Amino acid sequence: MTPTVVLVHGAFTESASWNGVVELLAARGVPVTAVANPLRGLPGDAAYVRDVVAALGTPVVLAAQSYGGMVATEAATRLPAVAALVYAAAFAPDQGESALGLTAKFPGSTLELALTSCPLSAGGTEHAVRPGAFHHQIAADLPIATAAAMSATQRPITRSALTTGLPSATPAWRSLPSWFVFGDADATIPPALHRFMADRAGAKGVHEIPGASHAVTVSRPAEVTTTILDAVATISG
Repeated sequence: MTPTVVLVHGAFTESASWNGVVELLAARGVPVTAVANPLRGLPGDAAYVRDVVAALGTPVVLAAQSYGGMVATEAATRLPAVAALVYAAAFAPDQGESALGLTAKFPGSTLELALTSCPLSAGGTEHAVRPGAFHHQIAADLPIATAAAMSATQRPITRSALTTGLPSATPAWRSLPSWFVFGDADATIPPALHRFMADRAGAKGVHEIPGASHAVTVSRPAEVTTTILDAVATISG
């Protein structure tokens, strides 16, 4: 059975950030769906993605960007339908590791300096990237006008989502084949961290894109799609 590719966006973006990848996969006849990641908290976000995957009834390649990697790693636990993971400029955490904690593991990220905060009536805070910082922080290899539109449509994320460590004792990348694709100009997740996570996971494929920003799914959809297709081909046999 042909696997379905399930795409999970990260913080400060939305599911349309996968549009270029969706179009390229569809042109190859690969079933694909882009999930609207709630960005409210890691356990709940993962539970929602788990529900989406369980309803498909097919094998799945779970591909994620940025914080979406936290969600995909947790969601894939206890999900036998997931046959492979693709991390596109995404976090691949071990137990107890959070998005912000991993970001600080290596120098180079300027994310915290780019964030603005908003209190929530239900408690806690949520973060967005300041409009004036969005182009440099997220999408430096895209035109300024494109980055401005992405900034205007970005979805904020709760602080707790960024600071909660991976609950699962055994992350999914320890038992599933994984692929990594990221840019060497990522200002949000340091490239050194991407390399560390890929090496730790024993990745079957690693593609480091010269000059690519954090927004690789938007700026480099062809390279991201090629990585996903490698995963699809491997599990399809």
